[in-house]
Amino acid sequence: MEDVKAYIESGILELYVLGDVSPAQKLQVEEMALKHPEVKAELDEIEQSLELYAEENAIEPPEHLRNRILGSLLTNFSDDNNFPTATHVERENVVPMTSPVKQGSNFYKYAFAACLALLIGATVALINVYQRLQATDNQLSAMQLQTQRFSNTVSAKDDELSLLRDTSYKLIHLKGTAKSPEAVMTVAFSPSKQKVVIDMEALKLPANDKTHQYQLWALVGGKPVDLGVFDATADSSGFKNMKAIAAADAFAVTLEPRGGSASPTLSEMVVLGKY
Repeated sequence: MEDVKAYIESGILELYVLGDVSPAQKLQVEEMALKHPEVKAELDEIEQSLELYAEENAIEPPEHLRNRILGSLLTNFSDDNNFPTATHVERENVVPMTSPVKQGSNFYKYAFAACLALLIGATVALINVYQRLQATDNQLSAMQLQTQRFSNTVSAKDDELSLLRDTSYKLIHLKGTAKSPEAVMTVAFSPSKQKVVIDMEALKLPANDKTHQYQLWALVGGKPVDLGVFDATADSSGFKNMKAIAAADAFAVTLEPRGGSASPTLSEMVVLGKY
């Protein structure tokens, strides 16, 4: 006669619920549950206690992590309908448990469930903290980038104001030619500082393609002097420094192959203005 009570108190049922038994022990527990209703009832109680403890102490994880963690840990939890019938079970000799167990000591039955629930809660909490730290780090990086852009904008505006307040500069308004009557641009020229600056924000020239660029020329004694190339785009802004020159009678802009030309293509002149 099998000592059912001793078998229940041996701890094998808790190990079975946690999936920590050998295939032979698993088959043995399922056979005992079929033969003895009290074994089946004890299994149900252990499973329900584990589920109740986990629900009361659970920390809600993200959906994709919750499914992966809980699905892995609870894979071996038995279902009431999964016990095999006697006709499909290969009989094995029941190995009696030799270690004595104190009567009425059921605390250890739920120790595994408590450890499991705490492990799940700690894991999910660490994951949530890590995700929040990552989100905070991304926000700080975005704020630093935005602050840097704002600082650059403020610095550029300060430079523009300084130039406009500098009385050594004279603004020359270049007007469109017959090739581009609506074209307009402004050049700031300081002979004493030998500086030429283009107001890119007020620039109104047809957008150039990838194979061409606009080239600024200074007319000195009737001869053209190259002052550099630039692009006209929809997002042009700020001031652009061109090549230095000490004197000029007029300024003109032509459309040239990308990189500029040694001499201006007069048929491609778009704006012209006298100093």
